[in-house]
Amino acid sequence: MRLPSRPAVLAALALLALTSCVTGAPAEGGGITLTIAANAISGGKNSASADWIKQWVIPRFEKTHRDVKVLFEPSGVDDEQYKTKIALDLKARTAADVIDLDGIWIGEFAQAGYIEPLAEVGGAAVDSWSGWSQIPPAVQGLGIFDGRKYGLPQGTDGRVLFYNKTLFAKAGLPRTWNPGSWQDIIDAGTALKAAGVPTPIQINAGSAMGEATTMQGVLPLLAGAGAEIHAQDKWTGASRAMKDVLGFYQQIYGGSGLGDPKLQQEAKGRDKSFAQFADGKIAILAESDYFWRSVIEPGAGIAPMKDRDQIVGYTRIPAKKPGAGIRGQDHVSMSGGAVRVLNPFSENPALAWELLSFMHSAEATTSELAGRTRVSSRIDVNDDVLAGDPMLSYIADDVLPVTAYRPGLAIYPQVSVLLREATADVVSGKSADEAAAAYQRKLEELVGGAANISITG
Repeated sequence: MRLPSRPAVLAALALLALTSCVTGAPAEGGGITLTIAANAISGGKNSASADWIKQWVIPRFEKTHRDVKVLFEPSGVDDEQYKTKIALDLKARTAADVIDLDGIWIGEFAQAGYIEPLAEVGGAAVDSWSGWSQIPPAVQGLGIFDGRKYGLPQGTDGRVLFYNKTLFAKAGLPRTWNPGSWQDIIDAGTALKAAGVPTPIQINAGSAMGEATTMQGVLPLLAGAGAEIHAQDKWTGASRAMKDVLGFYQQIYGGSGLGDPKLQQEAKGRDKSFAQFADGKIAILAESDYFWRSVIEPGAGIAPMKDRDQIVGYTRIPAKKPGAGIRGQDHVSMSGGAVRVLNPFSENPALAWELLSFMHSAEATTSELAGRTRVSSRIDVNDDVLAGDPMLSYIADDVLPVTAYRPGLAIYPQVSVLLREATADVVSGKSADEAAAAYQRKLEELVGGAANISITG
């Protein structure tokens, strides 16, 4: 599936006004030049990352590699503009040696022939790198496509169920909640409704929530029903697992009063759900760890909860029933994040791998965090920097081992739109079967027919 070459792409590239460098060019004095590209620029987008590369990575790498000059190619543009630039640079063989990519682009770039597996570019040193033992296999999956490692993950996140312990106590539910099935969630919601909680359960649904519907709702539930949206070169259609997911949505939004269907259709519905959770009006909310560290964070959150650490609980998303999840799991999650890849046309591929692996060392990863409490890709770093945050430690230790990722294919965003529309159908009153049938029809049109769709499982 090659990336299209369209006038619009070239126009977007012109708007970037960014200069590409030929990799491996001789540095002044006859040495070697390596380049790093990222969608980051000092004083602008991802400024902290740009500063880290310029002020920490480059001087330290050059200190131990006296004959190497490292240059940084900054960008500060829309993600799609950056993606277009990198794709065209790789196609023209003028891209940087080490490149930042969104993990969801890996499959698309690999299928286009723009990137190659790390070991094929960097050589034997890739497989023998000691850092692999510090990156959990599930986290490595962010940079894997078709079973091969194309990139090193920079960091990741995880989806869980957050819940209000005070509301749980009011409903006679345990303060330490560990649901083992979807029915356990429904039962908790029913008890909360009986106790007078306005909205017992919030699982993102509908089109207005955007990708949050897919990542916080549909895909974790689908994994809990034992399926992935894309597997063995086929997209999951109106399968039993998909109908189970839509059926779960129907239990929540189909007149039971367990969820608020109007909230799913409002333009600012997700933000409103954050505020309502913080105000004690929503009891159970499916979200990523972003919700904990940036939304309800007591000091600087957008919907701060001063008593967050005492009131808010969190637990893994259960499979439909024990053992029913993907890989036979009892619990599931979804994760995202960025990766760094090697330019397969680098004139100094082994040295480029040295730079890339250096950027993912424990020392570099800790430096990149710059004191921020975030889940990194490395176990040793997480053990250190997350020690004071039980929730993020929970993500690193208990959630990431059971996580999964979106397929890195060019057509995925359009499939995601169809998934959102299917949940919107349920929220607006259609049955799970009707929503599944409509989704199947649209999916067939999108991916080239039923032969590219699986309805088993």
